[in-house]
Amino acid sequence: MSTTQHWIDGAEASEAGARLADVTNPATGRVTGQVALATTDLVNTAVASSVKAFQTWGTTSLAKRTSIMFKFRELLNERKPELAAIITAEHGKVLDDALGEISRGQEVVEVACGAPHLLKGGYTENASTNVDVHSKRQALGPVAIISPFNFPAMVPMWFFPVAIAAGNTVILKPSEKDPSAAIWMAELWKEAGLPDGVFNVVNGDKESVDALLDHPDVQSVSFVGSTPIAQYVYERGTAAGKRVQALGGAKNHMLVLPDADLDLAADSAINAGFGAAGERCMAISAVVAVGDVADELVAKIAERVKKLRTGDGTRGCDMGPLVTSAHRDKVAGYIDAGIASGATLVVDGRPGQGAGQFDADGEGFFVGPTLFDNVTEDMSIYQDEIFGPVLSVVRVDSYDEGLDLINRNKYGNGTAIFTNDGGAARRFEAEVKVGMIGINVPIPVPMAYYSFGGWKASLFGDTHAHGTEGFHFFTRGKVVTTRWADPSHGGINLGFPQND
Repeated sequence: MSTTQHWIDGAEASEAGARLADVTNPATGRVTGQVALATTDLVNTAVASSVKAFQTWGTTSLAKRTSIMFKFRELLNERKPELAAIITAEHGKVLDDALGEISRGQEVVEVACGAPHLLKGGYTENASTNVDVHSKRQALGPVAIISPFNFPAMVPMWFFPVAIAAGNTVILKPSEKDPSAAIWMAELWKEAGLPDGVFNVVNGDKESVDALLDHPDVQSVSFVGSTPIAQYVYERGTAAGKRVQALGGAKNHMLVLPDADLDLAADSAINAGFGAAGERCMAISAVVAVGDVADELVAKIAERVKKLRTGDGTRGCDMGPLVTSAHRDKVAGYIDAGIASGATLVVDGRPGQGAGQFDADGEGFFVGPTLFDNVTEDMSIYQDEIFGPVLSVVRVDSYDEGLDLINRNKYGNGTAIFTNDGGAARRFEAEVKVGMIGINVPIPVPMAYYSFGGWKASLFGDTHAHGTEGFHFFTRGKVVTTRWADPSHGGINLGFPQND
């Protein structure tokens, strides 16, 4: 059985007597390998490698950095199927979904290829008499990325292309549940010509996370995960003097108005609720149906759900398993809680309940698509981020009631409205307290040249991921005021400098 190690200074790195964790194929339930969990000492070695590499990478020309970024992009594009197979084997999502994840991450690489334009400063000649002013942005140094299990390729790519293009060095700590994608990308960087030490990978658990948060040479931390851990990362990282962007959980709502195309809305609820088995921070988990539209909408969603095929992601199924047996049991527990609280279970996705189709071997971690109706705000299936294929329909009487419901929720990651009324859509866009909004678009993940990030308990920190905000997060600004020697400088003056 193979063991996934670490990647430090351009090569695989290991520790004698390291703690190990199992890596499992969620579709079969079988342990397929192990991953080494880094000690603080190994994290320190990775940071030291990043510090050393930054001494030269931080002053490497933009032309050289960009050429390596282009090469990485071309290699990634050619070999996406390899990476998709790795993701499916360790995460469980279907191959098409894994390929889509990589493609969305590649968009950030492509934006990073334009780093010379995005890192430009400004220049003002003769701002005061014979005084010129210019601004510049410079890299931070070693930066840490702590990424979740649900997007082992895309989420790291939200950050590291921008960080590297801006001149920083990176220490990536992927999820120990699916670590192989990070090592594969590290090897690809080496093939693209990235100098050793610019991109390091340490696999691990809380010990390695805390070591990165505390290390004085780590200049910033980028995190994606649950809200409690995002808050922990933000508080500990900022207490250590670091910049932190910590993206947390979500409870994304889809508001469906009576004039909406209900076939489009039903298809979209399925796609956004059950893609990747609901293990997405941008998944729709609450459909808010306005007025009399609810009965017909629920019927249309239920009809579609029953036709979905759940199983091994390599077999052309619609939906794969959950990532671990513990998470499967947690999601099944939420279904039990929904029934106990009085919600109407329209489609029961638990195996053996007769809903949907299952196609897998072994003891995979499956819960099929599940649909609840008549869900209320006090129920745990509404309040909590289930992170599984459980879709709840909440009935409201009006647009205003639906908007208030969304705005009262503690999360503010993504939301959507389905309507053919441009005025209602424009009002929703202005009034909803959520960071990313879709209008007849169920998963409003922005293009990479815009920022990604939520509001409220979905984000700790002031800066979103990728786009121009990403380049600002991974650089510091300087402003230089210049005057060359001039015999008419005016002599001694102890007053505060004034422009003239």
